[in-house]
Amino acid sequence: MSVIELNVLDELIALRRELHQYPELSGEEENTANRIKALLETCSPSQIIDQIGGHGIAAIFDSETEGPSVLFRCELDALPIFEVGQPKWRSKEDGKAHLCGHDGHMSIICGLARHFAENPPRKGRIILLFQPAEENGAGASAIINDPKFSLIKPDYAFALHNLPGRPLHEIGVKSGPFNFASEGLIVNLVGKTSHASHPEDGISPASAVAEILAKLPNVPQELGYDHRTALCTLISTRMGGKAFGVTPADARIKATLRSSTNAAQQKLMHHMQELVKQVARRNGLGVTLNHREKFLSCQNDPEATNYIKKAAKNCNLALDELQEPFRWSEDFGNFSLVAKTAMFVLGAGQTQPQLHNSDYDFPEELIETGMKMFVSIADELCG
Repeated sequence: MSVIELNVLDELIALRRELHQYPELSGEEENTANRIKALLETCSPSQIIDQIGGHGIAAIFDSETEGPSVLFRCELDALPIFEVGQPKWRSKEDGKAHLCGHDGHMSIICGLARHFAENPPRKGRIILLFQPAEENGAGASAIINDPKFSLIKPDYAFALHNLPGRPLHEIGVKSGPFNFASEGLIVNLVGKTSHASHPEDGISPASAVAEILAKLPNVPQELGYDHRTALCTLISTRMGGKAFGVTPADARIKATLRSSTNAAQQKLMHHMQELVKQVARRNGLGVTLNHREKFLSCQNDPEATNYIKKAAKNCNLALDELQEPFRWSEDFGNFSLVAKTAMFVLGAGQTQPQLHNSDYDFPEELIETGMKMFVSIADELCG
């Protein structure tokens, strides 16, 4: 039997367009999860586990013969972006849209469910995981920390992400660091207001803000890293209020730190926080630090990476063996802590709008390609 039959492909395209019309944000994916569960039930897996790590769903196809547990993961959530494209399946939820391709990724994994319903693994287990809250970095850790995770704990875990700007259907992969760790830092500075005619009677954060804004982006380079391994990006700053007669007492700075390894990320975050505290003390300011949207670096296991390379060859797909990790982040990196993991990128076309652009739309011809790759990997490990 072929990996994907025409009627199944039509069904998966229809599913992708349905999911695209009804996007749900991170942590709100209840209706999406229910739709996926209904489809999985028609595939008669050995077990369906729902409400894992929030709205997550896992379908297990168990051969009941000794062998590895192999997980294939996709994402349930959409983005808080207004879609400006005009496909017939345009988002019906204003300000929410699948502009990262998670609708397509879900369709690929649903296609695997259709495949394994007809072609169950001969050994081991196949686990199809629909993960919530990838976009804010909360979903993977919630899955792993859920007691239900013991029911699906894999030996290997694989994922893909479509990537515009690369040739359509091309596979891109590398062993070791595949994409950057990332974490948002929020700096809150607190001083004291005064009349604007007597600024010396207040404690303004203005000088501290200027110093922090100038120094933060240079921390990676000062510690010996370059842009290929670490960077700090300033996101926003706010200071004071509306009245021209009042000096500012408070300020907020937001920055994102990215590094190719988790060890580098910890080192850089420590130095950034110490820098901010020192500047605040010199200026007589109070300071609090908060963190948001933490992503671990995705570390591709060499053995798991070789299965991806072999699958690309088996599927007659162009393979780009990448030399550097991507600077964007993906919470799939959390699974590297519990299994041999590997992620690859699937070229979405060189003229395709970029991920998170308001006119992006997932190229549906990638559904079959993604399925073929995952089926080939599954056949190597569980065939």
